[in-house]
Amino acid sequence: MRKYLIPAFAAAVIAAATPAVAAEKAEVAHQNWSFQGVFGHYDKAQLRRGFQVFREICSNCHSMKLVAYRNLAALGFTEDQIKAIAAEKQVTDGPNDQGDMFQRPARPADHIVPPFPNDQAARVANNGALPPDLSLMTKAREGGPDYVYAILNGFVDPPAGFKVNDGMYYNEAFPGHQIAMPPPISDDAVTYADGTKATKEQIAKDASAFLNWAAEPELDTRHSLGLKVLGFLLVLTAMFYALKRKIWANVH
Repeated sequence: MRKYLIPAFAAAVIAAATPAVAAEKAEVAHQNWSFQGVFGHYDKAQLRRGFQVFREICSNCHSMKLVAYRNLAALGFTEDQIKAIAAEKQVTDGPNDQGDMFQRPARPADHIVPPFPNDQAARVANNGALPPDLSLMTKAREGGPDYVYAILNGFVDPPAGFKVNDGMYYNEAFPGHQIAMPPPISDDAVTYADGTKATKEQIAKDASAFLNWAAEPELDTRHSLGLKVLGFLLVLTAMFYALKRKIWANVH
């Protein structure tokens, strides 16, 4: 799988706040993630649920241009499943023998098809706000998946005296607290294929984990390699120590 270069669903929007307000930082609580720490690893069942959230909710506004359909094999999807998922979308290809561009079903080798043909079309459909690409969202925002989770759960009523601009929504985790994205999730917003209860918090956590995988698909491999290297260094250190003891055994 290709390594994505170094935007949560929420920061998936442009903040229409003044620079001074936008600079205001909100507190983001740390969550427990299976992929954190030296021994961390992705929960593939959770990643598949997160992809379902993206597919059914987020992909209506947000793109994920750095992820190809074939990359979903890392989540446990079969080749036939990936082909079926890709074929739901149409892509422009060509030119054909007559020199014309044409539409065809997407293939596993294609990158995930964005919901809009260009940025201007996306702005027109979202009241002037441009929903950013989500491929690297957890890399682009301080706090990573914690920030994504906080944004998704941060839609609450504004405090007394706080004026929310027209077309904006109050979010306690978003810098400046005004965000152009309406609340994207709620309890039972999706029906999970694996039977997991789709609470708002569960949906937010699954989506955040999936976005982290999109930004760091090599995390499991990196952690595994790091442990192997540490093990090798420990054995090597023990061998050198034993050798040193033997060489200098008769020196007083």
